[in-house]
Amino acid sequence: MATLARPAPPGLPSKATAIPPNRTLYIRNLPDKLPKADLKRNLYMLFSPYGVILDVVALKTPKMRGQAHVVFRDIDASTQAMRALEASTFFGKDIHISYAKSKSDTIAKLDGTFKLPEVEGAEEKTAEQTGTAASMFGSAPLKAVPVNGEVKGVKRGRDEEEEESEDDDEEMQMSESDEE
Repeated sequence: MATLARPAPPGLPSKATAIPPNRTLYIRNLPDKLPKADLKRNLYMLFSPYGVILDVVALKTPKMRGQAHVVFRDIDASTQAMRALEASTFFGKDIHISYAKSKSDTIAKLDGTFKLPEVEGAEEKTAEQTGTAASMFGSAPLKAVPVNGEVKGVKRGRDEEEEESEDDDEEMQMSESDEE
């Protein structure tokens, strides 16, 4: 007798659109009133028995309030933690855990695939600001020249320092003999 596949209930994702296993877990329905440092620490303590945790990301922005990401070193640990803690109570609220949709920045940095996000129009703004600043304040001089012509703050090499210290020692010996 063959079993028939049932469609997923409304509001729940079907198996076809399920998120593939990931090292990063996405946790929803977290308490809003808990300070960020305490939230991160308690999430770390809750998930650490299941494997090595690389990072806990919890933001308090209006869009990310009540949510967090926990990054594990391997997929097995994240799967084990998700299965064990799904729908468990955390500070009086039932948390919902799923795999994250994308790779965490922490994992990308370890893999060597991390790229900084590019901001559109960033080059245009910097050129525009520089042009505006130059028109208001004048252009910067090519090289700063001291007012009195003396150059101060030039670093000397070790050889020069040793030669001068020997000269100073000889001068001090001569001045001591002159005083007597």
